[in-house]
This record gives sequence, C-alpha cells and structure tokens, in this order.
Amino acid sequence: MATFRVDFLGCKVSHADAHEVREALLRDGHDETASGAEVAVISTCCVTNEAVAKSRKAAARAARSHRRVYLTGCGANLQGDPFAGLPSNVTVVARRSEETASFVARDVGAIGCVQSDAHVDRVRAFVKIQDGCSFSCNFCVIPLVRGPSRSRRAAAVLAEIRRRVGQGHREVVLTGINLGCFRDRDAGYDLPRLVREAGATPGLERLRLSSIEINHVDEKLVAALRETPAVSPHLHVPLQSGDDGVLHAMKRRYTTSTYLRRLAPLADDFNLTSDVIVGFPAEDEAAFERTLRTVEAAGITKVHVFPYSPRPGTATAADDAVAPQVKKDRSARLRALSHELCLRRWNEKIGRDDLVLVDRPGRGYGDDYTPWLVDAPVGALVRVRAGSVTEEGIRAAA
Repeated sequence: MATFRVDFLGCKVSHADAHEVREALLRDGHDETASGAEVAVISTCCVTNEAVAKSRKAAARAARSHRRVYLTGCGANLQGDPFAGLPSNVTVVARRSEETASFVARDVGAIGCVQSDAHVDRVRAFVKIQDGCSFSCNFCVIPLVRGPSRSRRAAAVLAEIRRRVGQGHREVVLTGINLGCFRDRDAGYDLPRLVREAGATPGLERLRLSSIEINHVDEKLVAALRETPAVSPHLHVPLQSGDDGVLHAMKRRYTTSTYLRRLAPLADDFNLTSDVIVGFPAEDEAAFERTLRTVEAAGITKVHVFPYSPRPGTATAADDAVAPQVKKDRSARLRALSHELCLRRWNEKIGRDDLVLVDRPGRGYGDDYTPWLVDAPVGALVRVRAGSVTEEGIRAAA
C-alpha cells in the first residue's frame, strides 16, 4: 500500500481529472493522507505562463517531500517540455485525460485490498461530460494539450451523477472544455436534454454548468435551464473581449452584439460570470474601454481576468505587443469593475432569503453562486437571510 495526495491547479475540468486519479488510487487500496504521503499527483495548468510557473513550483516542492511525483493535466501535455530539469522522481504523464488515471494507478501499483467505491470528500461533485475542443482560437493552447472535442456516453454521465448523489453530494457541476459540444448521437442526447435528465436525478439539490460558450446559449438551452427545477440560476459565459476587432483577431466566432443578445433572456435573474483576456496583441485603450462597457451592459458580476500570455504552438505565440505594465493596469481596472458589480448585486439581496450550500467552515454559496458568510456545518444546505454585505460576500443575518 502507498500513501498519496492529489492536488490540482486550474479549472474545474482539472479538478474533475484530479479526482478521477484519486478515485483510481483509492479503489486500488492506497491510502490518502494530507501530510507525509509517499506519492503526490499534481494536475497541472498551462493556460498562462503564470499557471505553468505555479505548476513547476508545485512539482519542485512536492519532489522534495514525496518519494514519487506524477504531473498530469494540461501542463504535462504542453510542447517544449516545461518541466525539464526537475528531479528524477518526477514523472510527467503526457497522456489524454481518459488514460491518465489508469496509467498513474498502474504505475503506483495495485494491492490486494481493493475498495469497491471511493468517496469523493466534497459537498459539490464535478462530473465531466466532455473533453477537448475542435475550435482553435488564436490564443488558446487547450486544443493542443487536450485534443479534439469528444463526449462521454449520456448513460455513463447519468450513472455517475446518481452515484455522486448517493455518496451525499448536494450539488453536481457538469464540466467540460467546451460543454456545448456535448453529444451522444447514438442515444439522441445534446446538452439541453442531458441538463433536463440530470436535473431530474432523485435527491439532487442543485445542478450547474461549469462554463458555456455564448454560441451554445440558444433558446433550447435557455429553456432547459429555466424549466429544470434543480438548475441553479448561474451561468459562466466567457467573453474574452468586448471589442469586435479583438474578438476577430482572437478568432472567437461571435460579436459583442451576439454576446449581449444571447445573454439577454437570462440577465434579469441569472448571476452571469465571465472570463476576459486583457492585453491581447490587438487590444488598444479604446478596445479595452469597450470591454469595460460590454461587461457592464451584459449584467456580468464576477470576471476572471487573465493578462494575455503567449502560448507555444498557437497562432499568436510570437506576438505580445502590449506592455506588461499596461496589462497590469488594465487588469486592475477590470477587477475593480468586477468587484463593484458584485457588490451591487449582493446589496440587492439585503433582507431577502436564499439557500446556501456550506462548502467550508463559515462559508458557502447561494443558489446563484453568490458567496455567503454563514455559521453552519460543512455540507449543510441552510435557508438564511441577507443581513449585510462585506468585501468577501453576503453575511447572513443573526
């Protein structure tokens, strides 16, 4: 038997991949521990230079305290060998996500005492339904490290959701690199049908999508989101830029007017969050100002801000025209707007009730994924009233 720990950097897909490895090791009878583990598994990220640097730093730190270290995920598949020069006890697992868990489990080695079911110790379960992307945006390395779009069978997804609910998870988040591309053609499933059937799982309290591209937010999906009681009124829709010229240079396949039009049916009651890249080579000050206006016009609250970082193998790999200080300044301005928009939405909730899923001591998320400060046990789903607003979220009234 080996003792192990699993960590992840990056998105919810990386989270789901890390837990797939975790479950494989638990099923093989290995022991998970928070400290003193022999084996460390790190699901790496490569979406920016900073993410790669953080992944490499985590790997070097783990190599000093663990007998074996496995680096998986996007960073492990990045060209140019970003983890060259690390100690010999570090293994870079440059494989597709479908093959990673079994490879790590095989390499660690199974033992005789095997667990039939490995519990993911979370109040929220991330269930991957799709991986990869077949749309090569000019800045994006993900198709190169994740491969083309492919989907799981709907029956397997629904079975996993039932299993997660049976384990005690109150919320399920459907994850993927490009969720709207989910298809199980043999069984006649697209994403809206999967949402409806997943949301009907007995015992499931909440269902959310991790992220969805604006081109897939159509009438059919909006109807499924609105008509499925378990679906939470929150949607994360990447914008990347609010300027049409920058979007064209990014090869993003939509305009700001399309983005605003498709979100309009959800803007009144859904909490809309987004991703924006700041400092793309085609972005000047006027383009950035248009991004600020688009974020506000769309009714977005939380914006995940990514300063542009050239990625190896992409169309803009050799282009980084915006000065680092300009990127830093614009990022700060966009984050300030995001915080203002969050506070505005939170203040609108004062005196109103919400159901909060407590996912860590003293903190949780409301039905629309608004952060709350609450005094309740981890894992509890509690009805609370908004008493005041802090910089970190809504404080429940006493």
